[in-house]
Amino acid sequence: MKKGDIAVILSVLAVTAAAFCIIRFTGVRGTTVKISQNNTTLYELSLFEDKKIALSGNTVEIKNGAVSVISADCKNQICVNHKAISKKGESIACLPNKVIVEIE
Repeated sequence: MKKGDIAVILSVLAVTAAAFCIIRFTGVRGTTVKISQNNTTLYELSLFEDKKIALSGNTVEIKNGAVSVISADCKNQICVNHKAISKKGESIACLPNKVIVEIE
């Protein structure tokens, strides 16, 4: 392998790593929170208005441009332990209570 080959390989790796970092760490920020229960949309709210929403079995909180489930009456608490979401396409689901919180 020549020095030029190594330079090309390193350049390709650097560009690939940079592209990965840009895509991974700069997601498109969402603007709307859609909250559904039992396949029915209950709320479509701005992601930038702080608010708590009490549902049957869950409490959802919109705060500082992110949304999270802060309480649930289900056993496993997976939705409560999920990190807050703020980017388009992200979602939190509470399967026992049939609640879906998603960013649009």
